[in-house]
Amino acid sequence: MKPGRLFKSLTLTLVMAAIPMQFAAAAEQPKVALVMKSLANEFFRTMEDGAKAHQKQHASQYTLVANGIKDETDTANQIRIVEQMIVEHANAIVLAPADSKALVPVVKKAVDAGILVVNIDNRLDPATLKSKGLNVPFVGPDNRKGARLVGDYLAKQLKAGDKVGILEGVSTTTNAQQRTAGFQDAMKAKGATVVGVQSGDWEIDKGNTVASAMLREHPDMKALLCGNDNMALGAVAAIKTAGMAGKVKVVGYDNIAAIKPMLADGRVLGTVDQYAAKQAVFGIELALKALKNKTPQSALPAVYETPITLVTR
Repeated sequence: MKPGRLFKSLTLTLVMAAIPMQFAAAAEQPKVALVMKSLANEFFRTMEDGAKAHQKQHASQYTLVANGIKDETDTANQIRIVEQMIVEHANAIVLAPADSKALVPVVKKAVDAGILVVNIDNRLDPATLKSKGLNVPFVGPDNRKGARLVGDYLAKQLKAGDKVGILEGVSTTTNAQQRTAGFQDAMKAKGATVVGVQSGDWEIDKGNTVASAMLREHPDMKALLCGNDNMALGAVAAIKTAGMAGKVKVVGYDNIAAIKPMLADGRVLGTVDQYAAKQAVFGIELALKALKNKTPQSALPAVYETPITLVTR
């Protein structure tokens, strides 16, 4: 064989030999699945952007599959997404559950399949987890504390006996329940009267509908406390339509970009920043650390509390 042909043959052999090694290296890289709630919600789009930026910065450490559902109540589809991640042999699932109880059975299925599961944003119901013999770490803020923070800020501009309404998120979610409890704590401390707690399903349109009904029923209402900024946007629109601009104060939760102009001009009094871009990253980093250290699901602490900040004008 001529020297040139021999060199080409040896080069081809080396390249072909390297291919399986490259695939082996890729196979060793853990796959992390981020399963979120509604991507129609700016909060979760920001969360997804933060996760993708983190993966890009740590591309040699893990691969990321990010997915979300159509709307906040599409629980069945979120369950299907988790099931698909089990089929695709994800090493870890970082989950923001649409329902605190309904997602527990599929989480058990994932854990039984050897997949590490980390819970973010909305906490899975502790009693339901316990009934399934599951330990799933919750990485996220103290929602009751956050709602109390913005509720207390609102309370400074209210008088005892003032009527207020609460727009709750999806009522089967722990974070919605905890935020309502925090709002109730603040209003009770002030002596304000909560005339209604109704679900706006975390969404602008539903929040608008619920707020409009509350304002019609209680035209002397002084404030609306909203479990997220999407519903606060709906509430602001309802107040304007009712001709009550400047008469009803609004607070929200999440500090999404769309709320900032309303904070600036006073249509929204305050909100809570729970750092959407970092929410998934906190969970991903915990999952990667556990995978690296081979820490079993059962040995992970139950709660990792993340920061919150009151945001006002």
